[in-house]
Amino acid sequence: MKDAVFSSVNIPAAVAVLVIAFSAAYADHQNKIVSDQVARADVLAKVNLIRAKLEGNINGNLQLVHGLVATIVTEPYMGQQRFASLASNLFGENSQLNNIAGAPDLVVSLMYPLKGNEKAMGLDYRKDDWQRKAALRARDERKLILAGPVDLKQGGQGFIGRFPVFVASAGNSERFWGIISAVVDVQRLYKASGLLDDNLGIDIALIGKDALGPGGVQFFGSEDVRKDDPVTAEVLLPSGSWQIAAIPKNGWPSTPSNAWVLRAIMAAAGALVVIPFLVAGRLIGERQRNYAELHRLSRRLELALEASAIGVWEHDLATNDLSWDDRVNEIYGRPSDGGPRGYSDWAGAIHPLDLARANADFDSAVASRGTYSSEYRIIRPDGEIRYVRSRATTYEAPNETPKMIGAEWDVTADVLLNSDLVRARQLSESKNAELEATKVRIEHIALHDSLTGLANRRYLDQVLKEYTANARRDRAHVGLLHIDLDRFKHINDTLGHAAGDAMLVHASTVLRSTVEEGGFVARIGGDEFVVLCTVQDIKRLALLAENIISQMSEPVYYHGHRCRFGASVGIAVDNENDIEAKHLLVNADIALYQAKTRGRNRYEFFTEAMQSEIVDTKRIADEILGGLERNEFVAFYQPQFSAKTLEIVGVEALARWRHPKQGILAPDVFLRVADELNVVSMIDRAILNQSLSDFAEWSTANLDVPRVSVNVSGRRLQDEDLIKSLRELNIKPRTISFELVESIFLDGSDDLITWNVNQLKELGIDIEIDDFGTGYASIVSLLKLHPRRLKIDRQLIIPIVKSPQRRQIVSSIIEIGKSLGIEIIAEGVETMEHARILEGLGCDILQGYAFGHALDSEGLKRFVQSRRLRAVS
Repeated sequence: MKDAVFSSVNIPAAVAVLVIAFSAAYADHQNKIVSDQVARADVLAKVNLIRAKLEGNINGNLQLVHGLVATIVTEPYMGQQRFASLASNLFGENSQLNNIAGAPDLVVSLMYPLKGNEKAMGLDYRKDDWQRKAALRARDERKLILAGPVDLKQGGQGFIGRFPVFVASAGNSERFWGIISAVVDVQRLYKASGLLDDNLGIDIALIGKDALGPGGVQFFGSEDVRKDDPVTAEVLLPSGSWQIAAIPKNGWPSTPSNAWVLRAIMAAAGALVVIPFLVAGRLIGERQRNYAELHRLSRRLELALEASAIGVWEHDLATNDLSWDDRVNEIYGRPSDGGPRGYSDWAGAIHPLDLARANADFDSAVASRGTYSSEYRIIRPDGEIRYVRSRATTYEAPNETPKMIGAEWDVTADVLLNSDLVRARQLSESKNAELEATKVRIEHIALHDSLTGLANRRYLDQVLKEYTANARRDRAHVGLLHIDLDRFKHINDTLGHAAGDAMLVHASTVLRSTVEEGGFVARIGGDEFVVLCTVQDIKRLALLAENIISQMSEPVYYHGHRCRFGASVGIAVDNENDIEAKHLLVNADIALYQAKTRGRNRYEFFTEAMQSEIVDTKRIADEILGGLERNEFVAFYQPQFSAKTLEIVGVEALARWRHPKQGILAPDVFLRVADELNVVSMIDRAILNQSLSDFAEWSTANLDVPRVSVNVSGRRLQDEDLIKSLRELNIKPRTISFELVESIFLDGSDDLITWNVNQLKELGIDIEIDDFGTGYASIVSLLKLHPRRLKIDRQLIIPIVKSPQRRQIVSSIIEIGKSLGIEIIAEGVETMEHARILEGLGCDILQGYAFGHALDSEGLKRFVQSRRLRAVS
């Protein structure tokens, strides 16, 4: 019987143990879930910051290049110097750009910076399997393609953004110009975006090489990150995306930091629940003696459990008596044997700032006989401040006074945690605001010139369409003034770039003050500006241009130096002919070119005639490039004769263009355009190679042609590989002469030209000065260079028959040459009278129509052979 009673008494205890164990396991599981969520939220916050920096840096770097691409659309034939000048503006102090390369027709020929990237020059995308695929994709899809990270030929790694460039062609069509590639340095991008921060606290992986998104290849971080259930986010790029994955530095925590504390509390709570059951089991044996006491204790225990209290209190509303249990004493820092408690004990412990609110909460609950709930601070006897939450309910037993029975527990940890969360949220909002401000700052930098504060080319492109649309709506005209500073380069070269910058700032100030309200001013290049405005009368554009030119011509003082520069202005107008907005800038550029051609410091309006001239120049340029590919540039030879014996002493090789439709063309048809295309040196090289081939053929045929003179441009003399290429030709000494054309300023030639000229002499190549008397050549240059021969220009030779003054000038030149041991050649000898006079003056060699015209190789061979036959007969 006793065993049966004992077993029945312990059943509730066993059930309680099972319930508590299940509850503890469930609470532990929920704690783990909450801990994991907090950890993932922390990692996600850091990932979002890194993602925002990556997007901002990538998009900021690549958006800067759009302005350069737009400039190339208007200047498709720009050279390396112009390209470098434009590209250098994109490299700020904090830029992650490594280099920018231009590949007209898919061959890299433009580069900035050139130093360190020489290996990439000449790279043909079509001959590189990987480069060809990416370049053709950009061309065919007509959009920016981002690739990388890739190993660069010049060393290191980078992300490459390829911009396809299409330029206007004849017939209002477009043609593919080539590719602009912008390389973003991998390490600088990672560092600027925070990926290399040792204090980041998370391990990161980047997936999606070549911007292929989550399906792409991982290119940053450990493979273990992707295997450990990472937090992920998408990094949006101009073309495609990356996926960023992250985990905590040491992996996800397997056990929450508060797990053992929670388990200890649960164990203590379980013990508090189970122990009464066990005690109750023992007391059942003494049921009769302790029944009344057991009933009272059970009722209090049930009320305490119902209120989920840690500390239990009871307040008699009629007598205002207050009783606490020991746990409340512990919360308030009071001794457990302190005797009865009253209202003054409770009110005296509450923080003075919270007392009124606590009283109001209590009075409200009493008045409504509802549930009491309040939270307030208490000050313990030792001065420590704790946060307490109190909940209670009104209870009124039969024949008893109403009471408020409730519980209190310490919530200091929860309040502090909430405070930390609030601070964390405020910090996150602050960081987001900082990122937004940075984004605004980046957008401002991307749309404005850093030196003058004016809008840049990219900003101009954005507002140009808007101006045109508004003007057509208001039946007005859009006027676009393209302004280029005259003599700016001279100031820059003589006083330095700081002076040049000061002049640009001054020019921007003049434009701001000159242009009326509503006008738009932008700096689109080194010393190039654009003014955009809307007018009803086109004449106002001329007045505006005159005002700009007048104010720009005023002297500017810089550190005591009086600087003067002018301005040339090209004006294009939208005359309601539905001209595309972007063509206004092209037309203004054409008009500016005409203004500079016609003397500078003036303005010109765009006309259809200018357009026709540009089209013709474009056609000639295309034909020249095609002619070079088809070897249409050939050498014609004009014989040179001894003034005394009239024997052939040499020939001058002259460039001619064997045009497939127009026949043989002289240099005056193509030389200017060829110089703008920077292909004069290629023509020089072709003429030299043909001259050497023809000379070898003449020698085999026993033709007595002692030497060939070949024209050499100044650009070719600045070629660092000139001497190396000539050594490979094995030129026989004294058989080839190089004529330095009049465009070379010998008095101011740089060290490379001087070195190349001295090396030419060592190779046995004679040096001749062409067009002496009309160009820059001087006595100083003769002493410095000491050429083998000097050629007097035809403008001085032709008048000597009738002009004694010109004859005296020619005589003086001959005497100077003789005194320096230099042979004298006279060109433009058109009559035998010229030949007789020049022979009398001491001239050594004669060249002109009096003796022979320029002939091709076969024609020269027949000419020499016919003279030989006449001499024999």
